[in-house]
Amino acid sequence: MKIFIDTASVAELNQAVALGVADGVTTNPTLLARESGSAEQIYRDLCSAIDGPVCAEAVSADAKSIIQEGKKLAQISNQIVVKIPVSKEGLLAVKQLESEGIRTNVTLVFSPMQALMAAKAGASFVCPFVGRLDDTSQPGMELIEQILAIYNNYDYETEVIVASIRNPLHVRDAALMGAHAATLPLKVVEQLMRHPLTDIGIEKFLQDWGKVAGR
Repeated sequence: MKIFIDTASVAELNQAVALGVADGVTTNPTLLARESGSAEQIYRDLCSAIDGPVCAEAVSADAKSIIQEGKKLAQISNQIVVKIPVSKEGLLAVKQLESEGIRTNVTLVFSPMQALMAAKAGASFVCPFVGRLDDTSQPGMELIEQILAIYNNYDYETEVIVASIRNPLHVRDAALMGAHAATLPLKVVEQLMRHPLTDIGIEKFLQDWGKVAGR
């Protein structure tokens, strides 16, 4: 399973790259607002820090404007994938951009039918938001299971990036289900490496080594 880092921070991305876990990046306007500098410069810096896809979100509402914005974003780097919220106008833009060789990522997906429509439009990626569904008492990972089943039934090439991940259990379940990718904040990446028994074991080994070294 690919791991995308959900960030607009080059410093955070560099940490993930150093760990060898970063296959790509997802950003959104909220993440960009936390950083300094123009959006274009942030995207350029992110592309320089990693070899994989960098998802940059279009913020227009109508298809014509989304297409124009998508083309402008794609000029920054061939690593850019244009994130487009699922809607009628958004899917019109997805179909056009993909036909011109510009990869897209359909985001804010909350139902299997939205994911099906995204795949029919030719999206390269789709981002279902599991954490936000959990917040409304709907099991978010069931959505991933349903989307993967539909895509596998008909051999759609659209890749599923599990998004809005809140904890390691989301990552575990996504991997067990065979999701193509998961996008994680750095905090969750760090949680994946930790276990209290590992911490106890390391502490015990160090204590015992101190006894050996002091002989």
